[in-house]
Amino acid sequence: MDRLESMAVFVKAVDLGSFAAAAIALDLSGPMVGKHVRFLEERLGVRLLNRTTRRQSLTDFGRAYYERCRVVLAEADAADALAADQFTEPRGKLRVTMPAHFGRHCVTPVLLRLARQYPMLELDLSLNDRFADLADDGYDLAIRTGALDDKAGVIARRVARQGMVVCAAPSYLQRHGEPRRIEDLADHQAIVYRRLGQVVQPWLFVREGQTAQEIMPTGRLRLDDLDAIADAAVEGMGLAWLPYWLVRERIEAGALAALLPDQPRYLYDCYALWLQTPHLPLKVRLAVDALAAALPKSMA
Repeated sequence: MDRLESMAVFVKAVDLGSFAAAAIALDLSGPMVGKHVRFLEERLGVRLLNRTTRRQSLTDFGRAYYERCRVVLAEADAADALAADQFTEPRGKLRVTMPAHFGRHCVTPVLLRLARQYPMLELDLSLNDRFADLADDGYDLAIRTGALDDKAGVIARRVARQGMVVCAAPSYLQRHGEPRRIEDLADHQAIVYRRLGQVVQPWLFVREGQTAQEIMPTGRLRLDDLDAIADAAVEGMGLAWLPYWLVRERIEAGALAALLPDQPRYLYDCYALWLQTPHLPLKVRLAVDALAAALPKSMA
């Protein structure tokens, strides 16, 4: 029999004054209550209760043992409550890796709000365009944008979609004219985004019922920072293909103009990734849920 369970039955029998009352309270049979008490007595080698057909009373040892059992059971309940807290409030360190620019402007504010909400949660954030390995580098969560590699043991959940827009400064358009069709982009200078060591990625455009149309940008400026590309576009250095959330304020202020207004925006997927596990830690689940709830609003 389980010793802790038998202690609980013994304490209940003492508190209520009889095996019968304890049996009703614990939804056990009367004989089963007796078995639990006998199990303790046989294990200890000493009698805990003096029992007659009419009454029961604690032995001297039984009284001392009863008091200790109450302490043990209270500590066990406190330990269970501590475990329960783990399921109601996240705590401990949450390590997240994310792209530098998207992470700084979009992901980090959401996680900071989560940290303010849960004082026991610690954040360890890496804003780096290097593709860190969840297992090897010890991260709880990774944020990725664009297409994902199919990797065993990794779970991915889409948390947002970035609408991409072609934009340019009014000064550039005055000098070079405005492209009216996707095909016209080839006649213009582009400000190219390129990460160190990676090939230039095409600009993508929605085609109904077909795969996305790809346009390879060409130009004399190549940068690995999206904000710097937006700044260069404002200076009239060429066309830029950027997330709308990044250039929204510049467009509203008139520093940039959104081009190809009749062309649906290509939606760049944003994912949260974590290692497959039988029990997803609460801190990870709440972080993913918070990102999935907040990011789409900031992407609009």
